Amino acid sequence: MTSSARVPSPATRVPGDAPTRLLGRTGAEVPAFSLGGEGVLRTRGRAREAVPVILTALELGVRYCDTAPAYAESQDYYGAAFREAGAAARDSVFLATKTHVRDYDGALRLLDDSLRRLGTDRVDLWQMHDLRDSDDLDGTFAKHGALAAALRAKEEGRVRFIGLTGHHDPRILLEAMRRFAFDTVLVANNPADPRRRPFASTVIAEARTQGMGVIGMKALAAGALIAETTTSPGELLRYAASLADTVVIGCKTPEEVRANVDAARAFTPMSPVELRELEQRISPRAARYDTFKA
Repeated sequence: MTSSARVPSPATRVPGDAPTRLLGRTGAEVPAFSLGGEGVLRTRGRAREAVPVILTALELGVRYCDTAPAYAESQDYYGAAFREAGAAARDSVFLATKTHVRDYDGALRLLDDSLRRLGTDRVDLWQMHDLRDSDDLDGTFAKHGALAAALRAKEEGRVRFIGLTGHHDPRILLEAMRRFAFDTVLVANNPADPRRRPFASTVIAEARTQGMGVIGMKALAAGALIAETTTSPGELLRYAASLADTVVIGCKTPEEVRANVDAARAFTPMSPVELRELEQRISPRAARYDTFKA
């Protein structure tokens, strides 16, 4: 059952800031809301709209920023925002990007490109992106695969931590976690999860056992949960962050960033009863909100 997964570490609160938890063994302190690399950031040619979203997040103290080479010009927008905000902006956040390339040489070339586009000499977290099937596992874990590239990059200081991501099949993520002690997992997490192939009672529970950081995604089901149900963005963020350490949400406007930061500042974990009640409220239409699964 979704609500059976262990909750994150206890929150600490600094006056005026959102309460934070540790992102597993990374030691990074993260609030409930983190900025995702999608929304207006997963576009091309829209820097005038996208960069202010990032700048607003930086101004409001968002500490974890997510992006990926697969997200159109998202990395370029982050690079532009860091340049505009000043030299200290990059160091103020825990910066995460990904590799969807599975071979050693290709993954390292992609990392080089990511660093160039982001305007930095290292990322805090480099993730094996969107593991879906056995071919992805075999490529990633091959002798000359992407994981070997990540280990080299970590030795060189260009990567601090190594993670994995997925939202299709929990069995694939569990097998990856069995093969290697990843630092974090980015995983789908919303109240439709119990319907089929649940991640909370499998991947998140195992991540807690291993001491991994847990980052939630798909919390709003691309906005469908808000548009079609009585749930609010704040309630959905609260649900997801009650099971994960932080939740990445793609934003379209600075106003959406502000609303999510406000929700993070007011965050208190849901009780097991509250988690189950929300899952049950969503369950009659849950099939509409987990279409990202295999």
